[in-house]
Amino acid sequence: MVSTRLQLSALAGVVALTLAGCGSADTDSANADDSGATIEVEDNNGKQTVASPPKSVVATDNRTFQTLSDWGIELSGGAVSLMSEDLDYTQDDSILDLGSHREPDLEKVVEAKPDLIVNGQRFAQFHDDLAKLAPGATVLELDPRDGEDFDAELRRQTEVLGEVFGKQDEAKKLVDDFDASIERAQAAYDDSDKAMGLITSAGDIGYAAPSVGRTVGPVFDILELDPALEVEEGSEDHQGDDISVEAIAKSNPDLMIVLDRDASFAPEERDEGSAPAAEVLEDSEALKDVPAIKDDKIVYFPEDTYLNEGIQTYTEFFNDFADKLEDQK
Repeated sequence: MVSTRLQLSALAGVVALTLAGCGSADTDSANADDSGATIEVEDNNGKQTVASPPKSVVATDNRTFQTLSDWGIELSGGAVSLMSEDLDYTQDDSILDLGSHREPDLEKVVEAKPDLIVNGQRFAQFHDDLAKLAPGATVLELDPRDGEDFDAELRRQTEVLGEVFGKQDEAKKLVDDFDASIERAQAAYDDSDKAMGLITSAGDIGYAAPSVGRTVGPVFDILELDPALEVEEGSEDHQGDDISVEAIAKSNPDLMIVLDRDASFAPEERDEGSAPAAEVLEDSEALKDVPAIKDDKIVYFPEDTYLNEGIQTYTEFFNDFADKLEDQK
C-alpha cells in the first residue's frame, strides 16, 4: 500500500512538472510575441530600431501616404486632413485624425498608441512633440534632405519603407518605374528648348526657380533642363516668386512645367478667384505668342501633387512629360 502511494505521488509530481514546463514555454512564447522582432534602419536622424512588423502605425508625412495605402498598411492615426481624397484612408473612420500642420491635433497620437510614427514634410516641425507624446514609438523621418539629389532621396525613402514593412519587392517596383520614367523624359527632352517652371495659385502665377523648392525646382536638375530665366536668390515659397506675365513673355520659354497648387482641392474648396492653371496661362493675351503656349509644350503636374509629392507623383509627371514631347517629335 505504501509503495502504491509513493508511485502515485511520484507520478503526480511528474505531471505537475510537465504542466509547469508547458506553462513556462507558453509564457515564453507569449512574451516573444509581445516583444516582437525589430530591424535597424537609418533615417534623417541616424540609426533607428523599428518593430517588425509595427503593430500600430501613425503617418504624417504626405509623401508616404500613397505608398502606405497601396501596400495595404493599416493606420491607427494620421494627418488625414492632409490626404488626397482618392486615398482609402480618408474613408476609414477608425483612423485618428491628427489634423493638419496648421491646425494639428497631436494629442490624438497618445490615443493611437503607436510603435511607429512615419513623420515628415509639413509635420517635420512636430518631431519632438510626437516623440514626447509617444515615448514608446520610433519616429521615422525620411524627408528629402537638403544638399542631396532629390531623385536619390525619393528612392531612399521608398526603399527604407520597404524594409520596415517587408515590402522590398514592391519598393523595388516603385523605384524601377520611377527610373524608367526619368529615362523616358530625358530622352524626349530637346536640350535646345529653354524651360520655365511656374506655380499657379488663386489665379496668380508664381515663378519656380530651378533647383530650388520641393516640387518644381528639382525637376530641372533631374532632367537637366536649360532654364529660360534664372533669378538670383529664388525662394522656396510654395506659391513661387512673384512674376509678371510680361516677364514670362520676355523670357520666351519653349517649354513650361507647371504646378497648379489649387488643383489638389475640390472645386468648391479652391480659393475664390482661383482658375485652373491651363486657363490662367493659355487664355492670357500677353502670353499667346510665347513658344511654349503656341506649340502646346506645357506639362502640368498631376492634380493631387500639392497633397501627395511622393515617388508616384514624379513617376506620373515624368511619363506625362515624355508623352507630351514624344508626340511632338
